[in-house]
Amino acid sequence: MNIQQIVDFAHSTGSAESYRPAAEKILKGDPQQQVRNHYASPCGQFNTGIWEGEVGQWTVNYTEHEYCEILQGVSVLRGNDGNAKTVRAGDRFVIPAGFTGTWEVLETCRKVYVIFEQA
Repeated sequence: MNIQQIVDFAHSTGSAESYRPAAEKILKGDPQQQVRNHYASPCGQFNTGIWEGEVGQWTVNYTEHEYCEILQGVSVLRGNDGNAKTVRAGDRFVIPAGFTGTWEVLETCRKVYVIFEQA
């Protein structure tokens, strides 16, 4: 391992992947999304990069643990238990594996994500 293997997001050349949630998960809007994965571990369980999402709402079911840092925009996470959390630029938080509910983007949202998928 050497210094050249450190991944610097500012100089990463990974390409962006555009997508939408599956049609049956979309609750409102047209939540177009883009992800640019900057690092994937050799075991495939650890990934990190930048995600962007447009206005809309869709259901989520987390099988992974995810650290998020909101860079821009506003989103609302709603749990199936009825509780909600609004997140905006500057917020940092972890969504534990097992969380189910919805993600709603109120203003175009951009975040750093760090994901650990349990084996």
